[in-house]
Amino acid sequence: MSPTDLARYADTIVRRCLYLERDDTLFVQGTLAHRELAVALAEAGYRAGARLVDVYYVEPRVQAARVRHARDGFLGPASAWGQRRQHAQLERSSCVVTIFGESDPGVFDGLPPERLAADALRAMEHLRWFVRAVENGRWRWVGVGWPTRFWASQVYPELDSLAGQRRLADDLLHFCRLGADDTPGGEGWTAHAKGLAARARALTELGLERLELRGGGTELTLRISPGSRWLGGQEENANGQLVASNFPTEECFTSPEALSTEGTFSCSRPLSFRGRTIAGIAGEFRGGRLVRLEAASDADRDFLAAFLDADRHGRRLGEVALVDRSSRIGQAGHVYSNTLVDENAVAHIAFGSGFGQTRTENGRGARGVNRATIHLDVMIGTDELEATGVAPGGRRIPLIAGGSWQL
Repeated sequence: MSPTDLARYADTIVRRCLYLERDDTLFVQGTLAHRELAVALAEAGYRAGARLVDVYYVEPRVQAARVRHARDGFLGPASAWGQRRQHAQLERSSCVVTIFGESDPGVFDGLPPERLAADALRAMEHLRWFVRAVENGRWRWVGVGWPTRFWASQVYPELDSLAGQRRLADDLLHFCRLGADDTPGGEGWTAHAKGLAARARALTELGLERLELRGGGTELTLRISPGSRWLGGQEENANGQLVASNFPTEECFTSPEALSTEGTFSCSRPLSFRGRTIAGIAGEFRGGRLVRLEAASDADRDFLAAFLDADRHGRRLGEVALVDRSSRIGQAGHVYSNTLVDENAVAHIAFGSGFGQTRTENGRGARGVNRATIHLDVMIGTDELEATGVAPGGRRIPLIAGGSWQL
C-alpha cells in the first residue's frame, strides 16, 4: 500500500473498528511478514491516544517443531506469562488486532493431524476461561488482512510478486470501503457497518424459530432458540463498547441450537486451514451432529476430521451467517484462500463454538449455544442458495432469494 493508504487503513482499524479511546492499550498480534502493518497500527494507536501499543509476533515454525518433536504430554502448552497477557487483553481499557495473511506455506506439511489438533486444542483447554470470555463478548477484538507475498501468489498466480501484492492490497481496501471510489476517510466503512447492524436488528425482530437453507447442494434446517439475536457489522460488546470485529465484513449471523441441525451441505469454496487448502467439503447432520464428512481427498477429509473430533462438540454447529450477492468480496469473483475474506463472500456455517451474545445482551444464559473450543467456518453460499425464516405459527419469510436480500 502507499503510505497514505496504509495510514488510512490502520487509522480505520484503530478508530472505526476498535473505537480506541485515550489511554487504552492496543495489542497487535501477527507474524513477521505482517510487520509493516503492525508498525502502522502502532503509529495509528499512538496518534489516537493509546498509552501503550504491545506487538507480539507468532512463529509457526516453532509450533511445527513442537508438534514434530515434543513428548505427548508437552503438546498444547499455555505459559503463565502468556495467560497473564491474555488476562490483560480482557480488561476494559484493552483492544486487540489480529493480522491474517498466510506467509509460511507448508510449515505443517507431513505432521500427524492428531498431534496438530492436540497441540491447538489442549492450549485452548488450558485457556477455557479466555474462550468463554471471548464467546460472551468481553474481548474487544478485530481481525484484519495483510497482503503477504505468498497469499498474493495464491490469489493472483499470473502476476509477479509485487504486482500481486499491490492487487491484493487494492482488493482489501475496496472490500473495507477504503478504495479509490470510496470516500477519502473511513465514513464509507462506518456507514456499511451500521447498515449490517440495522439488518441484524431487523432479523432479530422477526423472532424466527427455524432457518432453512436450500440450493447449491445444501438442504439444511436449523432451529433458532427463542430470544436469539442476530449480529453484524458493529455491535456493543459486553462492556458496552462499540466494536466491529471483522474488517472487512458482509455477514449477519447468529448461533443456532447446537442439537438441532438436520440435513446436508456442500461447500462452494475451499477451506484454507493450517496451511492446507481443503476442497470438496460436504456432509450430513442428524440430530445436530455431523454424521458424514467428505472432501476432495481422503487425506484432507481425515485431516479435517481429526480437528473436529479432538473436541467433543466439534461436530456440532456454532454459527450460521447469511451473505447475499451484493457482497463486494463475492462480486470480485476470486477465491481468496483466507477465511477472514472468503467467509464474507458467501453464506457460511461454522463448526464448534457459538456466541453467547446471540442469546442475551451480556452473553449469560446462552441457551443452546455450542460450548466447543474450536470454531471453524466453511462456506456454503451460492447465488442459488435461498434462506427462508420460519416465524411462530409457521409463517414463512423469504430472507435471501434470487441471490439477494428480501428483508
